[in-house]
Amino acid sequence: MDAGMTNAADKIIVALDVATKEKALELVKELRDRISFFKIGLQLYTAEGPEIVRAVLATGAKVWLDIKLYDIPNTVGRAVESANNLGVHMLTIHLSGGSEMIAAASAARANSMLLLGVTVLTSATEQTLREIGVSGKMDEQVMRLARLGVEAGIDGVVASPHEIKKLRAEFGDKIKIAVQGIRPSWAEPGDQKRFMTPREALEAGTDYIGIGRPITAHPRPSEAVEKILDELNS
Repeated sequence: MDAGMTNAADKIIVALDVATKEKALELVKELRDRISFFKIGLQLYTAEGPEIVRAVLATGAKVWLDIKLYDIPNTVGRAVESANNLGVHMLTIHLSGGSEMIAAASAARANSMLLLGVTVLTSATEQTLREIGVSGKMDEQVMRLARLGVEAGIDGVVASPHEIKKLRAEFGDKIKIAVQGIRPSWAEPGDQKRFMTPREALEAGTDYIGIGRPITAHPRPSEAVEKILDELNS
């Protein structure tokens, strides 16, 4: 594997959006020689609990625990401590929880874990914002929440690919940027409203690319990964 492909592979995080531990570990086993980072979200974590995190970590892979914590500050802080104890490498919270909640999460995290703040879900539209009482535009809301998070001590943000350049322009390398809503040129967008291809996201300046269904729903997930890496390095 050449250096360019290695770097591209290190930026891809495969979302284990499956229902069982067995299916998740099958995917990790199949992809582990090319992918080192996997995301465990609410579906799998709710079904299998902390044991699935331990099982994936036991393979030598890194884990992004994407459960988007949003609760009173004390509860979120305790949950972050639990994630520290599991040994996950990244954890998400909702920045809309406010500065006190974000600060509690930041204070509770271990130095070895990246705390990422979710700005606006990639499935959301400006109509979604209107429904919950936000009158500003999408990019304004994303930047407002990102500033709130940075001021309260987060390590990075989760956003749609279309906000990468604005985030990078304002915060430079002070934060990590992880994007979801990524769809390769050959994949269906599904319920993602604000998406880009992996190559477009890397060129815009993201640090990490979360990709789920285009890989996990593919008849041959390893083939999907190869196609994505080829697209990134073409």
